[in-house]
Amino acid sequence: MPRRSRLTHLDEAGRARMVDVGAKGETHRVAVASAAIKMSAATLRLVEHGAAKKGDVLSTARIAAIAALKRTADLIPLCHPVRVVGSDVTLAVDRKLPGVRVRVEVHAFDRTGVEMEAMVGAAVAALAVYDMVKGVERGVEVLAVRLEEKRGGRSGMWRRS
Repeated sequence: MPRRSRLTHLDEAGRARMVDVGAKGETHRVAVASAAIKMSAATLRLVEHGAAKKGDVLSTARIAAIAALKRTADLIPLCHPVRVVGSDVTLAVDRKLPGVRVRVEVHAFDRTGVEMEAMVGAAVAALAVYDMVKGVERGVEVLAVRLEEKRGGRSGMWRRS
């Protein structure tokens, strides 16, 4: 069940607005998001062994995630720019999928959370993997970009069960 009875990014007339966070205190905020990229086992072997034509897939996707999460407010119109103070991007080969699992953790000290930064980072990492392998396999799928947990702020801790 939703916590709020209305969308916070809409004013009383239903127009989009940026939420005023000026009265909120600055606190440490953390968010973790994930994504998965499903591909054939043969394509995954190229990724795992660094044999993709475009180069090191996982390193490129890691850098893409970091660059993207820092630009979230430029990409998502109603997001506030936040002071990201750290991030951790993990890409892991998963032979059972088969594919790559992405985990992006973002830390900030600000008045609003960093859920969108973590999700943008995860999504862009997944898209970078796709871009790096599309010449070998067009049917690669980006799956389940989602928030896994968030900490800090008035609402405290939330974790996907």
